[in-house]
Amino acid sequence: VQLQASGGGLVQTGGSLRLSCAASGRTFGSYAMGWFRQAPGKEREYVAGISWSGGTLYYADLVKGRFTISRDNAKNTVYLRMNSLKAEDTAVYYCTAGALRDLGFISDYWGQGTKVTVSS
Repeated sequence: VQLQASGGGLVQTGGSLRLSCAASGRTFGSYAMGWFRQAPGKEREYVAGISWSGGTLYYADLVKGRFTISRDNAKNTVYLRMNSLKAEDTAVYYCTAGALRDLGFISDYWGQGTKVTVSS
């Protein structure tokens, strides 16, 4: 599976962005998908995850209520809608394919990352 993330950019505090991650390969629907982010000088952190069916969702506490993960298996695409953005959301966002685990995600494949900058 190859993953291509897009949709990052510069946005003001309180604004919104939607990230997309397009996957190649006919097995997309069999993978859980996730979004991680890495801010400068910090470790990569797990932000959101969605099961292969879309029936199970996970959100980190820091983004709960503001971010929404979704997927369209017909389009081989996973999305991350980000609302009420804060300066601390500034990071490179990576999509990943793998498996959901309790409070975690096991990644098999990674996309290249898309940068999100939130300015105050």
